[in-house]
Amino acid sequence: MKKRNILLGLALVGLMVSCATNPFTGKQSLNFVSNSELFPSSFQQYGTFLKDNKVVSGTADAKRVETVGMKIRDAAQRYLAANGQPDYLNDYRWEYKLVDNKEVNAWCMPGGKIVVYTGILPITKDDAGLATVMGHEVSHALANHGAQRMSAAQLQQLGAVGVAVATGKQSTENQKIWQEAYGIGSQVGVMLPFSRSHESEADKIGLILMAIAGYNPDTAVGFWERMSASSNGQAPPQFLSTHPSDANRIAYLKSLIPQAKAEAAKFGVVYK
Repeated sequence: MKKRNILLGLALVGLMVSCATNPFTGKQSLNFVSNSELFPSSFQQYGTFLKDNKVVSGTADAKRVETVGMKIRDAAQRYLAANGQPDYLNDYRWEYKLVDNKEVNAWCMPGGKIVVYTGILPITKDDAGLATVMGHEVSHALANHGAQRMSAAQLQQLGAVGVAVATGKQSTENQKIWQEAYGIGSQVGVMLPFSRSHESEADKIGLILMAIAGYNPDTAVGFWERMSASSNGQAPPQFLSTHPSDANRIAYLKSLIPQAKAEAAKFGVVYK
């Protein structure tokens, strides 16, 4: 009992001291990991990735990735300044790289380190499609989703320890049953929805940023429709996926377009 109380106390203390309001989501988010801890590791891993992969430079596509990336960055800075957070991006070290890889993918590491694979360019088609992708990926970094997932994983591990302590006097078979039940329950019931909520947040923030940057948010729907078509229906059920279903994502984006246009209008960018 004493050990369980200690574990519970540590978890509660962590929750109390590690929640902060994010200026992009307006929500309090769980975060045990500071930028000063996370960013150096992120930058190092990014550098290692670039050394181990074929970076495309000096081409029109590479220039497009950099240009669109800078416009998204500038939109984020304008949004933050208007919302009383002009220094939020001070520790970010932005880079935008195109990598020769047939995989349909793009990502942004904590601190603003962005990679776009050449395999996604036929689906983005144009600057607006690329802005949809980069706005979404940058938004993961701006909303501190990487740090939040690390923090959630720490709590999940702490919970597993708690289960082990609580069942310590039971048979080995019962302990195994409880650990497996906890693992499935925490993954499907907590961690996967947590990841899906991050995807939806990134969709919303990314749509607003691309609109402020001068890219019509209506075009985001077309990009995700092309992405859906390219998958040929090969996706797990939503409740077992880290991403929302294609249909749900597209419907959600359509509902957000008026808000994205209204936010852009505050910065003098008007869409019909």
